[in-house]
Amino acid sequence: MSNTIICFGRKLEHFSSNSRSKLSCFNQSYRGLISTCFRFLVFRVNPFWVQLAYFIVVSLVGFGALKMSNPKSGSVSPNNIDVFFTSVSATTVSSMSTVEMEVFSNTQLIIITILMLVGGEVFTSMLGLLLGRFRFEKRPSFDGDIVNSISNRGLQSDCSLTSKNISQEVELGRITCSALANEKPITDLESNKNLTSDSKSLKYKATGYLGYLVLGYLLVVHAVGSSLVSMYVSLVPSARKILKTKGIDIRTFSFFTVVSTLANCGFVPTNENMIVFKKNSGLLLLLIPQILIGNTLYPACLRALIWVLDKMTKKVEFSYILKNWKEMGYSHLLSGLHSSFLAATVFGLTLVQFILFCSMEWNSETMDGFSSYQKVVGSLFQVVNSRYAGESVVDLSTISSAILVLFVVMMYLPPYTSFIPIKYQKKEIEKEKVKGSQNESAGKSILECVLFSQLSYLAIFIILICISERQKLKEDPLNFNVLNITIEVVR
Repeated sequence: MSNTIICFGRKLEHFSSNSRSKLSCFNQSYRGLISTCFRFLVFRVNPFWVQLAYFIVVSLVGFGALKMSNPKSGSVSPNNIDVFFTSVSATTVSSMSTVEMEVFSNTQLIIITILMLVGGEVFTSMLGLLLGRFRFEKRPSFDGDIVNSISNRGLQSDCSLTSKNISQEVELGRITCSALANEKPITDLESNKNLTSDSKSLKYKATGYLGYLVLGYLLVVHAVGSSLVSMYVSLVPSARKILKTKGIDIRTFSFFTVVSTLANCGFVPTNENMIVFKKNSGLLLLLIPQILIGNTLYPACLRALIWVLDKMTKKVEFSYILKNWKEMGYSHLLSGLHSSFLAATVFGLTLVQFILFCSMEWNSETMDGFSSYQKVVGSLFQVVNSRYAGESVVDLSTISSAILVLFVVMMYLPPYTSFIPIKYQKKEIEKEKVKGSQNESAGKSILECVLFSQLSYLAIFIILICISERQKLKEDPLNFNVLNITIEVVR
């Protein structure tokens, strides 16, 4: 009996050992497969297709989450195409919706908030930065191995270690026997590679610092912004009454609005957008800075933050980022001069819009019921939103055509448009020519060959919409006209 038990125990131990080894082998294979797929995405696939796949996957996940959660009690559940359109609109922060926002329950509003957060340009650029960091991973150094190998084997007089054999062992190019007999070329080569390795290592660390800095930027702005908005709504009876009447939770409204504002999406949990808060000037003033630092002023704020951290911490990584902003490969990171002119341009365009808007709309029906102070704050909020944010405190259909055309021009301008003096512009062009001359001979990809300008895409889609909606253009010219279509497409 005892022998049987011992035999059974040994078999059980053997089975357990084999199971652990097989499980370990499976885990290693699984990890290896994931690592291979990840590296293929990072190094081989065009970033355009990676981003397209990212937005499609997130939109589908958001659609599924919205469908599984129930709408607000007493509301009719939207159909599938409307829910999917809302999910895509939130993910791409385009703020276009075919469903009234008050139809969505608190859970659905939270889901839309998450979609806007992960689809925002700053967040996606941070993901690209962290993924791009893997391109600068330090590769194993072969210099020490080859030097040790040579010293251990000794320099044989018959030069049996040929350059062909060495080139198969290390990627150092062609090394002849005479080079092996001389220590100086090896020492110089080792020194040069150490310098290159140090530079790559510093760039690798700096890229990581920049990625975590952008993440911290998002977390702090969202936390501070949502706290301030929540505090304001809780303390101001008129704002609190609006949300209570509509059945919207204060914390959900605060986080939803701040995420939407910072991502420049334009979604607000109310059907009337920000029109119901047009007299809550304090709330509008809290949102204006978030609109700017999340879009047009983001590069200037990011560089200023890096400069402050460099002065405070004295870390070499921050200094490297400031001096080598172009080599960092982060499109939102600009030079100090460019950032300064960008900030000046943003405030200049805002001032021009503010003056024109006030001069045209001050005494119009658009501003009926506003006090002078509310008119100033409301006008400032509206003109700041004209560049991409999409939130509104006035009915755009009541604004004069001249102001609408001005808004169309402002929406068409790229976010980082800046007016740089000619002398500085020439210097930037010369630098770009020097750095870009090496890539002139490189052929263009198929994707680059079929790309058009932004204006071409706008014209194409405006024409297509006018063709598809030609019947409504005839039957309902008030709501369906070329100007309204142009505004929506450009927006």
